[in-house]
Amino acid sequence: MANFNTHVTVAAAISAPLAASAFVMGFAHMNEAIFYALAGTLGGLLPDIDADESIAIRLVFRLFGALVAGLIIAAWVNQLPHWQVLALAATGYLIVRFPIQWLFEQLTIHRGTLHSLLANVMFAAIAVPIAYHVFDLSAKTAWGIGAFIFLGATIHLILDELYSIELSGMRIKRSFGTALKLTDWGEPLASLVLVLFCAAGYWLSPPPDAWLSVLKLY
Repeated sequence: MANFNTHVTVAAAISAPLAASAFVMGFAHMNEAIFYALAGTLGGLLPDIDADESIAIRLVFRLFGALVAGLIIAAWVNQLPHWQVLALAATGYLIVRFPIQWLFEQLTIHRGTLHSLLANVMFAAIAVPIAYHVFDLSAKTAWGIGAFIFLGATIHLILDELYSIELSGMRIKRSFGTALKLTDWGEPLASLVLVLFCAAGYWLSPPPDAWLSVLKLY
């Protein structure tokens, strides 16, 4: 299995040039290209959020906690005294960072359903409505972010499979095949939950017409 630094480096090394190419070819503005590169890099970490001791799970839940805290501040800043808003934001962050992360760790196993292509689709399906509704980005930008999230997460799975092969000794490790899979067929209920999240994410997402119209020009 590839380590944290490898996943980050390779995801960034592939996502950044692709995002730059999108800018050069007129598919994206400069800010959008930056978002895409960051999304691809973040996607390269997401499959490891099911590993309890990984850097990825701590980083992702810190970012999620910061997002929750920011939303609390935005929602209540004009309705409550500032000290109360800050207290609520800090409480929201801590709830995400500790009890919710702990519960997530108890419900997931490493290289289970979250280490699959179905999970990658779910990550993208969740990212699109968050980018569109929460961060108020355009539909085109939101779908681009979702695509790069999926790209980065898939790069992660491919790297894990490549690291399962020892070319020097021409030996395949027992972990081979546990990363790059459609889903974990041994966890049908978890797979169903991912499908439901994908459907909900798509339902909450804006129409992808903006990208379809751009691609038709080429």
